Amino acid sequence: MSDLPYIYDISGAADFDQRVVEASFSTPVLVDFWADWCAPCKALMPLLAQITESFRGKLLLAKVNCDVEQDVVMRFGIRSLPTVVLFKDGQPVDGFAGAQPESAIREMLKPHVSEPAPEAEDPLTSAQSLFDEGRTSDAEALLKTLLADDNENAAALILYARCLAERGELNDAKAVLDAVKGDEHKHAIAAVRAQLTFLQQAGELPDVATLKSRVAQNADDDEAHYQLAIQQLSRQQYEAALDGLLSLFTRNRAYGDGLPHKTLLQVFDLLGSDHTLVTQYRRKLYQALY
Repeated sequence: MSDLPYIYDISGAADFDQRVVEASFSTPVLVDFWADWCAPCKALMPLLAQITESFRGKLLLAKVNCDVEQDVVMRFGIRSLPTVVLFKDGQPVDGFAGAQPESAIREMLKPHVSEPAPEAEDPLTSAQSLFDEGRTSDAEALLKTLLADDNENAAALILYARCLAERGELNDAKAVLDAVKGDEHKHAIAAVRAQLTFLQQAGELPDVATLKSRVAQNADDDEAHYQLAIQQLSRQQYEAALDGLLSLFTRNRAYGDGLPHKTLLQVFDLLGSDHTLVTQYRRKLYQALY
């Protein structure tokens, strides 16, 4: 028995008349004639359920256990299993016997059942996709609309702060983060604060070319190595930055009162524990520590 209201078992001839014949006047009903001993039936049933679910209520699935509902089986002359019959406007209009691939079943349904309209994507999901694609201004415009309706949406506020940070509006980004209420998003907030810190620090440091020149001239210039990593972080060059920070930590973990270690942890927060680089460099850091 399915938890969905449009997938159900038939119990008796009267139930069939009500939930198949009568119901088909408003919604097409796919009837699955099956039996427990029938292996192809068991293979087909989950596929029929999946197809029915994809129509989101525009198609019903009625399951008839042929070992139990003999009256219904005789009424429709079912001779082989599985047999699937589509009812519409009170009449059987199409069907098939035996297991069929999904493409064939959908092709059979096409003239009789309208495909549901695609589900509208959640605005926050759309904004995140736009941000991930580098379309920051488009993401920001969508978030402004979303926040106009719900100015306490924590996830939207956090993403909006990231957009502001990308535009260099660091103080505005901090103000937006300060407006986020509750502790459930503390890791995401910590990540954005780390991003803001790197961007702010980078603005006060020598440019990348200068720092690379210093490193090339003196491989032991720890300050240049660290500052170069910060510049890389501000440009989202995470792998290069992590590699530089780990090398600096291995060589001089006491630099800046433990700055390489602290910064590595900030980057882990920024990227999130599931990120491939975090998994890789957390392991390397552990090896360096112990």
